[in-house]
Amino acid sequence: MNRSTGKIQLPLQTFSLMAGFMAWTIIAPLLPFMSQDFSIPESEKAMILAIPVILGSVLRIPMGYFANLIGARKVYLFSLVFLLVPIFFLSEASSTTALMIAGLFLGIGGAIFSVGVTSVPKYYPKEKHGFANGVYGMGNLGTAVSAFAAPAIAANIGWSNTVKSYLVVMIIFALLNFFLGDKDEPKVKQPLMQQIKGVLPDYKLYLLSFWYFITFGSFVAFGLFLPNFLVNNFQLDKVDAGIRTGTFIALATFLRPVGGMLGDKLRAMDALKVTFIGLIIGAALLSINHQIFFFTAGCLIIAACAGIGNGLIFKMVPSYYTTEVGTVNGIVSMMGGLGGFFPPLVIAAVTAAFGTNKLAFFFLALFGIIALLTMMWMDKKEQRV
Repeated sequence: MNRSTGKIQLPLQTFSLMAGFMAWTIIAPLLPFMSQDFSIPESEKAMILAIPVILGSVLRIPMGYFANLIGARKVYLFSLVFLLVPIFFLSEASSTTALMIAGLFLGIGGAIFSVGVTSVPKYYPKEKHGFANGVYGMGNLGTAVSAFAAPAIAANIGWSNTVKSYLVVMIIFALLNFFLGDKDEPKVKQPLMQQIKGVLPDYKLYLLSFWYFITFGSFVAFGLFLPNFLVNNFQLDKVDAGIRTGTFIALATFLRPVGGMLGDKLRAMDALKVTFIGLIIGAALLSINHQIFFFTAGCLIIAACAGIGNGLIFKMVPSYYTTEVGTVNGIVSMMGGLGGFFPPLVIAAVTAAFGTNKLAFFFLALFGIIALLTMMWMDKKEQRV
């Protein structure tokens, strides 16, 4: 275990994740600008926002596996170079079909999350895994960077040039990984299917995945739908909507390492229960009142609880798994990503069916209650070990 190498790899992988998440979520804050240049039917906006989540989720399993097999350096390098293609394609898009194709392959930027949660703990003792993964998770700020900066930049140089500027970011971080990435990272060469078969019978895998489906899913979904939602439902300026969305993302991201550290100091399961109670309260508030003050308060509560919950869950994963941790990280993080795929579609469907979107937020509260009950069940089964 090379601590000095860890001092380089943790910030390098964190900022590489930030670059990936910037690319992964670039469409959402710029969609209101794109809508001014070419027709984007309201009925298709939810799907455009959801599509990047597909590859960003399902590729997390092989990404975690390859991080163990060939090392994080090579996986980051390949991913960041690959992202140059869909970013350029997006900058030239002039139809909803082009947006969907670009969005699908931008999912690579979200998939690299499982690389760092597999690699970073190798450089730290077990009692600091929560801290290390929590700090690494701050790379989620890439979503906030896009939400804050992209609308302001687009207002000055246009959305297409704003997207093109992301090419420079990917090249910079690809070069940093080439020169600073750890060429001697410890490798794990257990076959992928053998690892998957080994963990599939374990009920803890499904519960961790379900909880992360809610916490990280909330983080992704709110980051995706809020810019367009705030413009359409509260008639906010596009830049103002971006700032509010960025605030949600930043709060959730900065509190992620707090969750990891709480998991290091306290019993992670107990802390997670309290976090989910808060998330349920926030979701209930959104389902009851849609005045801008109460909507903002509900969103901030959910941001705080989602961020802390994300950190707690990824503290728990390596405490249950060792050699299979890369694969389990991939599966759990995949489910978290998929958790962000459905809410924009659910909100659109509920609004179309009932004329209001409040019921969609009620479903989030309901899922939170079910998750809380499963935690109590697991505690009883494990006899609070």
